Amino acid sequence: MLNSVALVGATHGNETSGIQLVKNWRHSGIPAQYTSTLTLSLHLANEAALQANVRFIEEDLNRQFSAAALQEQGSAQEAILARQLNATLGPKGDSATDLVIDIHNTTSAMGATLIILEASEFYIQLARFVKQHMPEANILLEDEKPFSDHRYLCTTGKRGVMLEIGGQPQGVLRQEVYQLTEALTHTVLDFCLAYQQGQTSNLPPCEGFRLGHEVQFPLSAAGEREAMVHYQLQDADFTPLLAGQPVFKCFDGSEIVWEGESPTYPHFINEAAYAKQHVAFATASLVTL
Repeated sequence: MLNSVALVGATHGNETSGIQLVKNWRHSGIPAQYTSTLTLSLHLANEAALQANVRFIEEDLNRQFSAAALQEQGSAQEAILARQLNATLGPKGDSATDLVIDIHNTTSAMGATLIILEASEFYIQLARFVKQHMPEANILLEDEKPFSDHRYLCTTGKRGVMLEIGGQPQGVLRQEVYQLTEALTHTVLDFCLAYQQGQTSNLPPCEGFRLGHEVQFPLSAAGEREAMVHYQLQDADFTPLLAGQPVFKCFDGSEIVWEGESPTYPHFINEAAYAKQHVAFATASLVTL
């Protein structure tokens, strides 16, 4: 069954769409169509980061939920907070929450993206439902490791997903991005109602994207960037990238072209949150779910 659902904003304190949605529903009430059959709880995960309008205070909260990290008794603010959230939403591996929906923003032009962490029957049904009711949405499958091995907050639930909506600058609320956030959240919750009623088992297959690998900016021997994302790649998230197409414009005027798997489907292009790691984008392959 699917009864207990947690809706989470502020896992990152400067990703405002989920924060505002949770605040609005706390103020005006959860839409009535969900409260009649779902036990839906609302959470703002990292209040300190929210108040400071930063991604996190000491460590990324959304990387604190591996079994090892939860057992290590780390002293960073987010490590302590993760243990508290795990007790509230989980505990991981034996959770009291049937589904955790964690809402994020990206500075990349990814539109409304549903991230699922395994291609099991439940998630395939969810992906198909979302694509049927919101065709403009993207489905991103990150199944490079088992669900329980991921470090994401959403894995505190029996099941968990992330909603990634962009592009939106950090700390900024854009109307069209908020509306996409609201639409995707409603669609996932509508799936929960349909799933409860056994109405999701015969949906037609849909296309999705399976995460590949991260591509880093070219760096000098001193660790400084030697290029920026090429304008032809910028904002082309989930658009096929073919061999020979430019991906970087070097500061000496030259260009670097794509020589990897072709086609690939880049996403999280020039994501601000990954700047410190010098990640330019991630690749993906096209899959049928």
